[in-house]
Amino acid sequence: MKQRVAIIRSLLNNPPILLMDEPFSALDIQNRHKLQEKVIDISNKFKNMIVFVTHDVEEAVFLADKIVVLDKNPGKIAKIIEVDIKRPRDRESKEFLNFQDSIVDHLDMEE
Repeated sequence: MKQRVAIIRSLLNNPPILLMDEPFSALDIQNRHKLQEKVIDISNKFKNMIVFVTHDVEEAVFLADKIVVLDKNPGKIAKIIEVDIKRPRDRESKEFLNFQDSIVDHLDMEE
């Protein structure tokens, strides 16, 4: 609960850029999904930019307009992917799942 309050408080301060480093990693799936929706709602309302770090491909596809895939060498960008799925995004739609699979395939090729 403290983590949820801290995240929402940070978003409500309306910073022009908000850096979030895996803020939902310790949450159960229901709360994770609820907070992802809140992040989108608040970002749309206040028009701020959020730089979100995650290792969860589904989370990246759900939240992002652009996904920056980092290379194994620290600090290098391997690829920038535009997420052109219309909002609101349905995690179970064929389009969403295909997009998610294409990113996973790209990551597997990088290894």
